[in-house]
Amino acid sequence: MATAAEHGHNSWELSIQVDQREGDEGMKFKLRVKGDLHIGGLMLKLVEKIRALGLYSKTMTPTYDPDSGSPASSTSLWFGENPLTACQPNLPPEELAKLFKPLTMEDKAAINAGWLDSSRSLMEQGIQENDRLLLRFKYHCFFDLNPKYDAVRITQLYEQARWAILLEEIECTEEEMLMFASLQYHICKLTLSTEPLTNSNEPEIDEVEAALSNLESTLEGRNADKILEDITDIPKLEDTLKLFRPKRLTLKPYKEYWFVFRDTTISYYKSKESANKEPIEQLHLRGCEVIPDVNVTEKKFGLKLLLPAADGMNEVYVRCDNETQYAKWKAACILASKGKTMAYSSYRTEVKNIQSFLQMKSLAPPPGQAAPDVESMEMNAECFVSPRYAKKYKTKQLTTRILEALHNISQLSLMEAKMRFIQAWQSLPEFGIKYYIVRFRGSKKDELLGISYNRLIRIDMSTGLPVTTWRFSNIKQWNVNWEIKQVTIEFDQSVSIAFSCQSCDCKVVHEYIGGYIFLSTRSKDQNETLDEELFHKLTGGQD
Repeated sequence: MATAAEHGHNSWELSIQVDQREGDEGMKFKLRVKGDLHIGGLMLKLVEKIRALGLYSKTMTPTYDPDSGSPASSTSLWFGENPLTACQPNLPPEELAKLFKPLTMEDKAAINAGWLDSSRSLMEQGIQENDRLLLRFKYHCFFDLNPKYDAVRITQLYEQARWAILLEEIECTEEEMLMFASLQYHICKLTLSTEPLTNSNEPEIDEVEAALSNLESTLEGRNADKILEDITDIPKLEDTLKLFRPKRLTLKPYKEYWFVFRDTTISYYKSKESANKEPIEQLHLRGCEVIPDVNVTEKKFGLKLLLPAADGMNEVYVRCDNETQYAKWKAACILASKGKTMAYSSYRTEVKNIQSFLQMKSLAPPPGQAAPDVESMEMNAECFVSPRYAKKYKTKQLTTRILEALHNISQLSLMEAKMRFIQAWQSLPEFGIKYYIVRFRGSKKDELLGISYNRLIRIDMSTGLPVTTWRFSNIKQWNVNWEIKQVTIEFDQSVSIAFSCQSCDCKVVHEYIGGYIFLSTRSKDQNETLDEELFHKLTGGQD
């Protein structure tokens, strides 16, 4: 908790309190900062103070308990022995209903206009004492989440994801809502449990051994069980799949073709027998977007592929017959989008992860399992779904559905469950997209601009459908004309766009674009030092 008070003409004094477990005193300290210090500088000051108190380890090596001398995680001193329990309590259904408001894309655009300028101080932006600010992860590109060291960050992300689901700030299907509900219930049970909670059921791994394992994975180590024996023999997938290309004013169904996936390209033919001839079309997946279109209960296993084109992205829908086929083809598409083939050792891991996620989404209980005892659920089921879904079911029905979904995740530890929740949140089609109302150069009507971690999306306001997509990786340069508040972006292949922002200051959009481009320059090979100068160079304004 932090409170601020003005101190002198041009400085503030922050009172910081770190709360620990019930019965502990916690810790208090004060931090004096200049009034013109921008938000990024304020956070760095806070981190410096935390390091000085021994509460944070920059090198991600364990700190040590000052009393017992035993190793502790870099966050355990903040929250006592178990930092994983710092979750917000569930609100009663009637309180949740008061917060819930169905949001249109225009509503979301209005909310997204509220982000503060990271290059200016709070005082410069009119923030007064006792004003309430919402603390959120702004950029949906989470760098190197490590369950061993990032317990607090993972818990914060879980809370942000949980509220986004409960208040329907992001759309999800009924099947996905029940999956999220079962994970929340499982997490609540573990949090309230009197038994010791561990980060994972896995045994402790030596620090050096873990680092060597990560290095091995990064370098695509050549263990016999991790990589194919003959790397020159690029594997391929062949099967019958269904394909659909959406066009305006057409309702044509999916059509079966013989698909061949080799290297980073999909070729499809009229039949298996014609595969030795020229394909009907080749889909080059390098740089594409892979979006799931799945309903496990209805046995629907589809992929939406957004393929790079000179004027944006082209949509192609592919439908698989079953979970196994879907997992193999989706994993291959994900690797191909990054310019990798199925020869990479990560292909098999990707397939297993997809299969595990599909199993978690399956709401049907295993054959022979008895019906769940609704009386065994000690909490109100309506606390775990959005008010709209709570109205759809009677309490007993909702409880049964959540308990049925619980069988797939009941063995997860607390940290594993939170990570699964975050990963499921990340897999939603609308994840990370922030909407803004803009007017493109040459247009006489307002449109929506969606900004994601790797692309810009032009969206028709009347239909909500994407018109064009541009990837950040194809940006050559962008400029802002601060006088007329217009953003101009130049892409590869002589593509250029310009727009003025109608729902926010163009600085908000400029900072999003620059921030994501900055994050794209980071990799696991780099050390932890944050290039703050580069961040402000890419996100800063006219000054």
